[in-house]
Amino acid sequence: MSVRTITLADEPHLALLMTRATATAGGRGGPLPDTEVVRGGVVTDLGHLARYSRVCGFAVSDVLPAAYVHVLTFGLQLTLMAESDFPLALPGLVHVANRLETMRVVHAHERLDLTVHAEGLRPHPKGRTVDLVGEARVGDDVVWRGRSTYLARGESSDTPATDEHVSVSVDPSSPPQARWRLPADLGRRYAAVSGDINPIHLSPLAAKAFGFPRAIAHGMWSMARCMAALQPRTPAAAVTEVEFQRPLLLPGTVELRTARVGGVAGDGGWGLLLSSRAGEHLRGTIR
Repeated sequence: MSVRTITLADEPHLALLMTRATATAGGRGGPLPDTEVVRGGVVTDLGHLARYSRVCGFAVSDVLPAAYVHVLTFGLQLTLMAESDFPLALPGLVHVANRLETMRVVHAHERLDLTVHAEGLRPHPKGRTVDLVGEARVGDDVVWRGRSTYLARGESSDTPATDEHVSVSVDPSSPPQARWRLPADLGRRYAAVSGDINPIHLSPLAAKAFGFPRAIAHGMWSMARCMAALQPRTPAAAVTEVEFQRPLLLPGTVELRTARVGGVAGDGGWGLLLSSRAGEHLRGTIR
């Protein structure tokens, strides 16, 4: 069976994609389509990069954080998930894990060729999960890879959850390396620079409709904020893996704790734990 390619000439309109995906959510099912979404020759808008960096805590420069390249591929993910043959309904999908890999420094002036496809549709104790896999190339060289794992809640499965991500023990009683007070409008601020306009992040009323007492922070903001905190100690070639746990309510206060991987020198990377009085929100590693 040949791969179907959807080629995007411009940045997709994310609000329209979400509207279309919501309107066609009923009756989905079947296998994953053999479809790839492609957008070539993407050059970064320096103003947008600066705004994103300020919201997430990165140093403002012409170097693309790995989490920013994820933002560039997010529209391709939505394009694929809004297609009528994608088996899972986009409304209600829960982002449960993410993996970002950089092979070298990527600069804003470089033209990126982006691709996204889906793989790994599988049972989960709370429903089914799927991976949206992205890649960024400069010429013939792969410079970035990303894997976003989403959960579609549904009939429970006897299949045990598999830990596909590297976990490092971080002592939750150790002193925090950072403490951040998150404003009530953080979800709207991150949505403005990421395009992720899921209403549970934007409005307390919308969040309550989905069972949350208040609006919740984007998981990808929390991942990016942790990466930004360790940016000075992270080499150009690195892999960051996280699992999103308890939702982070806004406003709120969170603390970041880390543990070295690979001995006292920490040359193997860092374990990450982001938590609050409510519990743990993110665990992961930067290697």
